Amino acid sequence: MFEAKATIKNEAGIHCRPSAILIKEGSAYPGEILVTAPTGSCDLTSALECIMLGLEQGTEITIQVTGPDEEAYAHKLVELFETHFDFPPQ
Repeated sequence: MFEAKATIKNEAGIHCRPSAILIKEGSAYPGEILVTAPTGSCDLTSALECIMLGLEQGTEITIQVTGPDEEAYAHKLVELFETHFDFPPQ
């Protein structure tokens, strides 16, 4: 298991569209992923669970990845969680 920390940077937090991107990425991984926030945890298989974490800008999360290339995958997820998603760009 590899553990990494990330801070939500998107101004609107992790809402429907960013969570869909995260779930798509998480579902493609053959191992296990657990995202833990002050409000709870989810395994990145459900957009609704991800949204229900209430990940607002500035929230620090912990990402635990277990499986092949876990360190590289954890860093990839950190990068996604720290993305400034703008739909459309402003």
